[in-house]
Amino acid sequence: MPGSTCTFAESILRNYGFRTGLFTSPHLIDVRERFRLDGLEISEEKFLEYFWWCYDRLKEKTNDDVPMPTYFRFLALLAFKIFAAEQVDVAILEVGLGGRFDATNVVKKPIVCGISSLGYDHMEILGNTLGEIAGEKAGIFKHEIPAFTVPQPDEAVHVLEEKASKLNINLQVAHPLDANLLNGLKLALEGEHQYLNAGLAVALCSTWLQRTGHPIINFNQTGPLPEPFIKGLTTASLQGRAQIVPDIESPGNLVFYLDGAHSPESMEACARWFSLCTRDDNHLSNLNYQPQQHMDEGSKKDTAQILLFNCMSVRDPQLLLPRLMRTCASHGVCFQKALFVPNISVYHKVGSQALPTVDPQVDLSWQFGLQRAWESLMQSDKGVEPSNTDQACEEVKDDTGMRVTSFKNSSVFSSLPSAIKWLRDTAQKDRFVCFQVLVTGSLHLIGDVLRLIKK
Repeated sequence: MPGSTCTFAESILRNYGFRTGLFTSPHLIDVRERFRLDGLEISEEKFLEYFWWCYDRLKEKTNDDVPMPTYFRFLALLAFKIFAAEQVDVAILEVGLGGRFDATNVVKKPIVCGISSLGYDHMEILGNTLGEIAGEKAGIFKHEIPAFTVPQPDEAVHVLEEKASKLNINLQVAHPLDANLLNGLKLALEGEHQYLNAGLAVALCSTWLQRTGHPIINFNQTGPLPEPFIKGLTTASLQGRAQIVPDIESPGNLVFYLDGAHSPESMEACARWFSLCTRDDNHLSNLNYQPQQHMDEGSKKDTAQILLFNCMSVRDPQLLLPRLMRTCASHGVCFQKALFVPNISVYHKVGSQALPTVDPQVDLSWQFGLQRAWESLMQSDKGVEPSNTDQACEEVKDDTGMRVTSFKNSSVFSSLPSAIKWLRDTAQKDRFVCFQVLVTGSLHLIGDVLRLIKK
């Protein structure tokens, strides 16, 4: 399940009064985000206690032939220790990567399993077709344990059903949640795709309650959901997914729209969400600022959309960037500028106050490749030969001495802080424009941006 589905499920069951444990990945700012108890990330004191308990015992048993577990396996083991020691009633585990060989897949008899929308992600490990990817994901199915998925392409459905049948499972399809079941309230997580995730969470929680001796009385798919379901779905919280953050220094002039999309399918969903948000003036009233506070009565502030992007080198920008740009364009949203930055933050401490270190000699070849791909897209969209993209390149240094390489439609910054500074300076210079910045492509980038803009 994705982090969104897991977050919805945790919130629902917590609102039923159960003590919950939630394990998700990756973290954005602090590793403790991966471990939630009753909806809150584990305290630093408890984290360190359980961390060293696990580490010391593993260290005693390891040698050259039996090494320490890898990073994610260690964190999964730590999650099991935390949830057992804290005596949670229910543990919700987000699979890290794939399913069949994932560290979370050591649970032999879960209460219920779920597989969310499948896409072309982690193809270097999971396979090159949806069928191959579905086969890896179906590795979490267990003999006669109820399993749910969402509507999938035929290629994926056939594989999932085949794998389920071999384990004597009647694989059930959870359909998108009907918004009318929320009694007039809205899902806590933004984006149309979240209704799909919410529908899966409802199915999983209903089954968990039924199988653990807590059946829901008079529950049906036509009337409003039970109150704990509604409260859980409308109050769930997850950073970095369809999150809107006004800049603390220029709240009326600079707004960050953060979404950790990093597959073609999630990039398209992200683009739809951003387009609808920026096109709809109503969302501004939900933020803690008045965007027209410096304007004359009756005047309206213009908006400009900017992209702040990076993705890992295992991703294919030729699959991500076209989906993003064309989906936005189909909704009437065009980016004035695209900024490409490296993920260069390295954190050396557990606490959220740990500061990033910036490598002045960072290799920007990947970012230049992203920039070329973007410029080619922009040129082809205008009917211009892509070969012209190398003609108007300008390289300068900002006032911190960091390099900035710019084309007409894009810039490469050698550090994220320098890109944030450029955005803030630009917003300060033009007080008659609200700059709406979509940050996407990598959850690591999202975490770095959150850390910088929330200081």
